[in-house]
Amino acid sequence: MPKQVDYEERRLRIAEAVCALIARSGMEAVSLRDVAAEADVSMGAVQRCFRSKEDMLLFALEHISQRVSERANQRIAATSTPQAASTLLSHTLAELALLDEGSRTQARVWLAFVSHAPASERLAAVLLETYGKLHDLIVWIIRYGQDTQEIPQHLDAAQEAHTLLAVADGLTVHVLAGHHSPESASAVLQRQVDRLLR
Repeated sequence: MPKQVDYEERRLRIAEAVCALIARSGMEAVSLRDVAAEADVSMGAVQRCFRSKEDMLLFALEHISQRVSERANQRIAATSTPQAASTLLSHTLAELALLDEGSRTQARVWLAFVSHAPASERLAAVLLETYGKLHDLIVWIIRYGQDTQEIPQHLDAAQEAHTLLAVADGLTVHVLAGHHSPESASAVLQRQVDRLLR
């Protein structure tokens, strides 16, 4: 009897291989042959999972987008006791900025997709959806802070969330480029959070 193939597990394995190649050598390194070798599967197996290179990249981006969103949501879900909105906001923004050492690879992959998105409407659409979800999460935290009177009521939660998300995203670039250390980037984020509490 032929061995049963877990199709979804193989697709995830290929997505991880795509991300590993991008992290090491950039988007240009993603070829069918190299992805197959990195995932330790045949080229035919990759072709059976994905109709085109763009489909493969799209799935890999959806995979990493889900991981970024899950990290931020898990930070909130992991708190067994109610936390101050400022604490939730600081921790969530740090997760989104991918500042810690363990997130460095993920940050390189994320930025490679962001830079490639203008050339692909489908990739751009996934990024737009992901940023929308992250924006909504930050809005929720700000409104939570307004409900607990930690953050002033007059502030526009949606506008502030746009600013915070843009700052966090920009700091990802600055840390990878060496303009900021993770520590100094965290301090910038904290100043942005403190600004909301005045």
